Amino acid sequence: MFSVTESWNPKQALLRQIINKTESFEEAKVLLMELHSLVHSKQVYENSAKSYFEEILAELNENNFRIMPSAKNATIAWDIWHITRIEDITSSIFINNDNQIFNIEWQKKLGTAVSDTGNAMTVQEIIEFSKEMNLQELMNYRNAVGRKTRNIIENLYASDMKRKFSDKQTQRVLNEGGVTEHPDSIWLKDFWGKKTVAGIFLMPTTRHQIVHINDCRNILDRYRRTL
Repeated sequence: MFSVTESWNPKQALLRQIINKTESFEEAKVLLMELHSLVHSKQVYENSAKSYFEEILAELNENNFRIMPSAKNATIAWDIWHITRIEDITSSIFINNDNQIFNIEWQKKLGTAVSDTGNAMTVQEIIEFSKEMNLQELMNYRNAVGRKTRNIIENLYASDMKRKFSDKQTQRVLNEGGVTEHPDSIWLKDFWGKKTVAGIFLMPTTRHQIVHINDCRNILDRYRRTL
């Protein structure tokens, strides 16, 4: 079983140390791709070793995907949606300055009226959202987002790491439905907008994802104890 403490944390710490150094850029790039592969499936990184996300997928089904063990938890449906939307927004709008993968066609396939990251959802809204979400289409969307980010990483230059973002890019997050006007949501656009490319890779692309995948692990463990 994957250990965040042993298999992730030392590599994340090393990436933080070297990602902005030109002389260690190629090492940082390889390490970034390794960490990114651990939070995605083999549909994104075909030749990689079994990832932490693959461990979650191996146990995932229509029941445990949608349950909320307690009001202190979310659901796996929400967690995966949340990290995937954030990766799509930050990779597309900020790092690549192009269109998100998410669009009206994806929204229809996913079966949700939601387009934002879900930060401001109430417990009841998360429950209703999770009932509606199409599990297979969410995995398809996640794979598409992961492949795009992988391609972005593969084509990075050392000079990209310290690049900052424009006010126009930051405003796009709200204009394109990535966040809402709710105080628990709208803060995200400026939080991301003040980062550099390296900062996005260190948080939304990697660290943030492993935290929520670990939450999925905990939900599965709690679900198993109820059987």
